[in-house]
Amino acid sequence: MKCKVMAMGRGAVLVETEDGERAQALHAELLRRRAAGEFAQVREIVPAARTVLVAGLDDPKGFAAAVSAWEVPPVAEAGGEAREVPVRFDGPDVEEVAALWSVPAAELPDIVTGTDFRVAFCGFAPGFAYLTGLPPQLHVPRRPTPRTAVPAGSLGLAGPYAGMYPRSSPGGWQLIGTTDAPLWDPARDPAALLTPGTRVRFTRATA
Repeated sequence: MKCKVMAMGRGAVLVETEDGERAQALHAELLRRRAAGEFAQVREIVPAARTVLVAGLDDPKGFAAAVSAWEVPPVAEAGGEAREVPVRFDGPDVEEVAALWSVPAAELPDIVTGTDFRVAFCGFAPGFAYLTGLPPQLHVPRRPTPRTAVPAGSLGLAGPYAGMYPRSSPGGWQLIGTTDAPLWDPARDPAALLTPGTRVRFTRATA
């Protein structure tokens, strides 16, 4: 696998891949190998946009040499946990996003609910998942001026990603809907509803 491996303190490395798809594939491969008993000592496997942090290694240099020689298969479309998330398509930017997509606003929900998403990584705020799956022609820019407060549960789009705000916060994503799904619950294990590798399908909320 073509990658760059950088030391990140004692027992940890950061693996930089060529793109997000390869980072997701490496994350899935590391989870598979750890579940099979390899690298059982690894405490954390944390994906990001193009990198994967691996912490808890006994031999970081040996791992760096090994991972560079791996043949990592693409992420299986049907692999990973699957979740349905009900959404009301009532966001303030529906009309604007539909115009960017060159479709009537009434068609936007069908496009979103007909798309298979996957959690690539989490960040920005606890429980905020970056979802990939939108084809390039549906990528949209961030808003030129971020909102000072985005309501909790808002579904937004930015670049190649979709994401839902687990709590109210500033944000510059294009907002197309809302959900009542509990995106972050510290009393739950795991606390995040959506974790890296999870497949996500949005559905129309009934109320």
